[in-house]
Amino acid sequence: MTVDLAITGGRIVDQGQSRDADLLISDGVIIGVTEPGSTPSDAGNVIDAAGQLVIPGMIDTHVHTREPGWTHKEDITTCSQAAAAGGVTTIFGMPNLRPPTATVETLREVLDLYDAKSVVDYNHNPAASNPDQIAGMAELGIAAYKIYMVVDTGREYPHPAGTGMHDHGHLLEMFETIAPTGLPFMVHPHDQGIMDLIEQRYWAAGDRSPEAYAKTLAAYDGLIWDTAIGVLLRIAEATGCPLHIVHAQTSRSIEMIRQAKNRGQQVSAEANHWTLFLGSWDDVTTLGPYALSYWVPDHHKEATWEALIDGTIDMANSDHAPHTREEKDVGWTDMWAAHTGTPGIQYQLPLLVDSVGTGRMSIERMVEVTSNAPARIFGLGQKGCFAPGTDADVVLVDPDLEWTITDDDVLSKIGWTPYAGRTLRGKVLRTLIRGEDVYRDGTVVGAPGFGKQARPMTRPENDAR
Repeated sequence: MTVDLAITGGRIVDQGQSRDADLLISDGVIIGVTEPGSTPSDAGNVIDAAGQLVIPGMIDTHVHTREPGWTHKEDITTCSQAAAAGGVTTIFGMPNLRPPTATVETLREVLDLYDAKSVVDYNHNPAASNPDQIAGMAELGIAAYKIYMVVDTGREYPHPAGTGMHDHGHLLEMFETIAPTGLPFMVHPHDQGIMDLIEQRYWAAGDRSPEAYAKTLAAYDGLIWDTAIGVLLRIAEATGCPLHIVHAQTSRSIEMIRQAKNRGQQVSAEANHWTLFLGSWDDVTTLGPYALSYWVPDHHKEATWEALIDGTIDMANSDHAPHTREEKDVGWTDMWAAHTGTPGIQYQLPLLVDSVGTGRMSIERMVEVTSNAPARIFGLGQKGCFAPGTDADVVLVDPDLEWTITDDDVLSKIGWTPYAGRTLRGKVLRTLIRGEDVYRDGTVVGAPGFGKQARPMTRPENDAR
């Protein structure tokens, strides 16, 4: 077979192994990993990756593109450009849009938008709130469903009507309906009743500060998260529906997930950049609304890291959640009026590479949580590794290059990052999707509309352990 592209001289990391080797590509797919220097002399194009890591593109299954409905914050093109610069080659969008992606019709419309506008490959997780829509959504090639166990209090966003569900009977009905599809049910855990009680106490005291908001969500050592995850695990076990838990961030809930896996239950979990690299009390007090998402106390942060490394937490997703400065600044005086969430898609992979350099995790485990596991769990047999026949989604990383994150480099439409000023070791130099450059030499070169839908090829494996 003709070699269209060879990436030579680099250190290939994939599926638990790393070695010096050449990567061979033809017609946009991997055709082989060979010994260094064995690339055919007639290869069409050669990339010299000497001194670089050669890793599969990151699959980020938790991304808020904000389109349609909230394009003053972000849109599919700007989000996917930031993804390409961050070594992310496949994104899964979230349903909290306007209108919410809660029907077959709205799902089809959103997929058409991706087809026209995305630089990177994509899928979309629709809101599972109507049983009548579930089968039709599966037929459109989705890889998962999504719901939030939360209803916003005093604001329209980020959890608009149609995406939130905290009635346990309704949750049970949706688990029952999704189970026959074999697709994972991705759930944002939250105990609304407990949240209501605690937050109203702060309101009664006249305290709507970022610190009060942070303490509310972390009250009683994570009670809001732990009770919700306990309910989700039990319902998922009863119905046999694969469950994917987002925002794993407390020691008790992580232990519940670990026990469920040990019982053989189909459950996976993710950690997000703000849990791993942000969310300390110092971040809350100095960055305020720009750091919230949530406060993650130090012992929970440590438990999250340990679980990500030992496999209890399967993957690292960005939960990229951009909001404008105006939407954040109101939070200094009224955090409940601010839009919560933090942008992260451009910097999560570099932050993880830096954590490899500091000895926090191995490079092999990093590739597992960013590429191998998301592809396996969500059934993307054509993605996430360098097996022959898989899409040639490749990221080249200089593991030793030191650089400093700045707001000026942010490609997201909002133009800011909570990580501005941080110096990292390890930088994405080049991103290829299906053998074609989408990011090179500091510039996004992929065109809007280049991205294709990444449909499940196999029944997802929701890592039962």
